[in-house]
Amino acid sequence: MSDCIFCKILKGEIPSKKVYEDDYVYAFHDIAPMAPVHVLIIPREHIKSAAEITSGHAELLGHIWTVIPEIAKLVSLTDFRVVTNAGADAGQTVAHLHFHLLGGKKLNTSLA
Repeated sequence: MSDCIFCKILKGEIPSKKVYEDDYVYAFHDIAPMAPVHVLIIPREHIKSAAEITSGHAELLGHIWTVIPEIAKLVSLTDFRVVTNAGADAGQTVAHLHFHLLGGKKLNTSLA
């Protein structure tokens, strides 16, 4: 999508601090971190949110979850949290599926 900030990052139109990339995903440091380590993991395919995932995305999602531990190691995390939000009321601010990899301190266990 031409107006998607994450798609622009993928195209190199907006700079980012890369952590990891392959043919399916790109991971970079969040510019407004909510933990000492906060990495965003995005698929190269534009999917608006977790609410738009279909069975056709199973291989991509499996790949993402397979590389998450590798990405965590790259940023020296052994304990971490992975979060995705679907929709504005859930806290999604960019309409491109993404996963937040958070760690680097003891994280609050409250879900609300």
